[in-house]
Amino acid sequence: MSHENQNEYGNQYGNGYASLAGRTAVVTGAASGIGEATAALLAASGARVALLARRGDRLESVVEKIRADGGEALAVVADVTDDASVDAAAARIREAYGNVDLVVNNAGVMLPNPVDDGRIDEWRRMLDTNVTGVLRVIRAFTGDLVGAAAQGRPADLVNISSIAAHIAFPNYGVYGATKAAVTYLSQALRIEFGPRDVRVTNVEPGLTETELATHLDNDELAGQLDGMFDAIGGLSAAEIADVVAYATSRPRHVNLRQIMVLPTRQA
Repeated sequence: MSHENQNEYGNQYGNGYASLAGRTAVVTGAASGIGEATAALLAASGARVALLARRGDRLESVVEKIRADGGEALAVVADVTDDASVDAAAARIREAYGNVDLVVNNAGVMLPNPVDDGRIDEWRRMLDTNVTGVLRVIRAFTGDLVGAAAQGRPADLVNISSIAAHIAFPNYGVYGATKAAVTYLSQALRIEFGPRDVRVTNVEPGLTETELATHLDNDELAGQLDGMFDAIGGLSAAEIADVVAYATSRPRHVNLRQIMVLPTRQA
């Protein structure tokens, strides 16, 4: 992300989200893509933001840019597939910022291949990152969110799912299944958390420019994905970040529960 883009987040979007000022946010998968853009926009809007990801050097670079633009940010190296790593990250964030009132579960991996290839290694990685990783983060911060809501403050859990939760794509079956799990989990959590005034928002992006495409090790599938971008045109990570900031800046009694965000040409 360029310094120019950071300023663009603040100038184009940040002024409209003044209600985010003073909040404390955690964004996973924040070293690139949607996570990076979301962290930058929340910080530009006045939130203190803890950025979680595995790549420490990349995280530090993003945090430096946020701080250069006047935002408050903390880099926390963490792996959502590791219980102890997530717990340690939560402890560090509370030590630095206190309790959290906004959590964005964005970390994810996309490894498409035909199911009959039997890539159990890939299945486990997607399930552990996209589903169990989300649950680990929720477990780490549920007490914070419930506590913030009990004090009369806004409290938000945002899960980044995918259009693949609803529409089956050839060779993306396991990835789509993990995202369907996130969408269902979000629905179930609203039943548990809603009565305690914690909002749960499920965001389902369509074709979006992120690093997920670089995870593909199948040249044919990579070519197909490139063809989709050429034909349809993808959303930018900043445009998904804008949706997250909009949803979490509404009055605390308003829950935008499920938001599907697609390029106009994507059916």
